[in-house]
Amino acid sequence: MKICHCANITDRDIDAAIDWMRASDPHVVITPGKIYHALGKSAECGGCVKLFVSTMKSNDNLAVPGDSPDLRYPQKLPKLRVHRGDRSD
Repeated sequence: MKICHCANITDRDIDAAIDWMRASDPHVVITPGKIYHALGKSAECGGCVKLFVSTMKSNDNLAVPGDSPDLRYPQKLPKLRVHRGDRSD
């Protein structure tokens, strides 16, 4: 399915770029801009952004391996409790 009409990018192009980037560097953070760059294209009007990102999210290789879901969404992190020991100074 065509995702970006301006740059002529399909869902298969996006999946291939994500798979290629993940194989090249398992720890790379994949962004829409990096996908455009990997495909040798650039964004034009921005009308495809929601569909582009939705297509990216459907790829199983998008997340960095070993990345905890809680670390991707800091608002879900538990509050840190700091233990302050007795000071004798």
